[in-house]
Amino acid sequence: MPFFHELNREQLRSVYVASWRKWRAGQSLAPLEAQIARVIAEHPEYHAVLEAPEAALAGDFLPETGGENPFLHMGLHLAIRDQVSTDRPTGIARIHDQLSKRLGSAHAAEHRMLEALGETLSEAGRRGTPPDESAYFERLERLLTKRGRAS
Repeated sequence: MPFFHELNREQLRSVYVASWRKWRAGQSLAPLEAQIARVIAEHPEYHAVLEAPEAALAGDFLPETGGENPFLHMGLHLAIRDQVSTDRPTGIARIHDQLSKRLGSAHAAEHRMLEALGETLSEAGRRGTPPDESAYFERLERLLTKRGRAS
């Protein structure tokens, strides 16, 4: 399977659709497909989208239409999980662990963390620069000082 950065939008979405189809059919999955399928399984609100492949592949999911882009959202989950597994940036695994304990689940912690990742990526896009890892880590650290339960 090619790396995500080598795929166009339709090809990338096809990986999600195929991974979900295989998961539901009980077929064997490559490690990346299994990771994708686990993220999809945790988001029942996206199941209908993935079970209508033509719409999933063609949909624009623009914020101005009021909908969240399920592929972006799930992709950010995958990014956070990869960062946590490699502890890069250094300390992210500790933050994830502490947030998971405070919020009651790793998934809830990821939801908080992906807000920081999304903000960092958006900022980099506006500036036309690579993401600022130190600003990202500062955003993550601030999550530890916020109170409240998972949203």
